[in-house]
Amino acid sequence: MAIRVQAEDFDVGAELAALTDGNPSIGGVASFVGLVRDMSKGDGAGGDSVSAMTLEHYPGMTERQLAAIEAEARARWPLDGVLIIHRHGRLLPGDRIVLAACASAHRAAAFEACWFLMDWLKTKAPFWKQEETPAGARWVAAKEEDDQAAERWYKRAP
Repeated sequence: MAIRVQAEDFDVGAELAALTDGNPSIGGVASFVGLVRDMSKGDGAGGDSVSAMTLEHYPGMTERQLAAIEAEARARWPLDGVLIIHRHGRLLPGDRIVLAACASAHRAAAFEACWFLMDWLKTKAPFWKQEETPAGARWVAAKEEDDQAAERWYKRAP
């Protein structure tokens, strides 16, 4: 288990190498890297330019919730390794926000578990995003499509 909430950037290649190091039974790794976009959907139809994003979290509670999400993934799929790294603080467009990775003997388990981690992380982990736009700073509201994505996993309980 590797869960980190940190301000510092991370090296995706080094993190994935560490996840699989010394475990020859791993047949595949699925990963997702989330980046700060330079545009936001905002409240309008066209989108707004974003110059920075600040991510806040609830220390202690965030790590516990990420551990619970990881435990649920391990209960659903045969995983040999799980990695969740989520950054906080002020980030610029193109900066890495999150890395979720799952290692398993088989690709299907790795892919599904990684998808599950991201769907549940978006709705269950206590992170808050504030975007800086030309109109000023604004908090990003939860998205209905994120809730719907997480909901589908309830229908696929182990």
